[in-house]
Amino acid sequence: MARGPVGRVTRGTTGTNRLRRVDRWIAVHPALRRADPHPLVVDLGFGASAVTALELEARLRVARPDVEVLGLEIEPARVAGARAQLDVVRAGLTPFAPDARVSFGLGGFEVPASRRPAVIRAFNVLRQYDEQDVPAAWARMAERLAPGGILVEGTCDEIGRVSTWIEVGADASPRTLSLSLRLAELEQPSIAAERLPKALIHHNVSGERIHAFLAALDREWERAAGVAPFGPVHRWRTALDALVADGWPLRGRSRWRLGEVTVPWEAVAPV
Repeated sequence: MARGPVGRVTRGTTGTNRLRRVDRWIAVHPALRRADPHPLVVDLGFGASAVTALELEARLRVARPDVEVLGLEIEPARVAGARAQLDVVRAGLTPFAPDARVSFGLGGFEVPASRRPAVIRAFNVLRQYDEQDVPAAWARMAERLAPGGILVEGTCDEIGRVSTWIEVGADASPRTLSLSLRLAELEQPSIAAERLPKALIHHNVSGERIHAFLAALDREWERAAGVAPFGPVHRWRTALDALVADGWPLRGRSRWRLGEVTVPWEAVAPV
């Protein structure tokens, strides 16, 4: 008996540039850079518009001109709408390249594709699920990955100024948590707590590692206020340097200037 796509219909809200922070992180990740020719990247749950998949391809093709992006949705009307948008792109009537290597199809966590993807990006998809459902969803998606591939599962605010994501390996094990914030006018880094992935959002309480991390980040951000006249990037770097000095195993130093910070999963995993 034929089965339909696995998952639930999301709200479908999306917008131009909403996922820019995670896109540029994927663009430099070894899982994409070192992938076999014509790597496939899946935009799982692209929503009510084709724009996130089109933007993803445009950003990734700078690093990998041979990249192909497949947008998947479990709602047939959204797939039809995205294909209609793609026709307009093909006609050269949008800012996107008419030859963009983008396609759209029906699918969910089972990730139907003719070949295994190097990257699956599932953003703002698991927010509506129970935390207990997350491991099974990760496992279902991760089993479709190519060797060395990654699942990037996370969430962001409506305009993409606050974004968080978890890198999950092909064995369905979480590896890292990344935060990416717009530093201009940032009051407290812990604003990211509102947009934590489902696996962490309910653990931002005393005694949990993610709570300790966000509290330490806030504390060092406040202590770095004295260097604020040198700009928010300098203040951010100063705060992160202090965290490193205090023993936090931060990664991605070269990307701190973008308002990013990455930590090993073990540093923030639920107790």
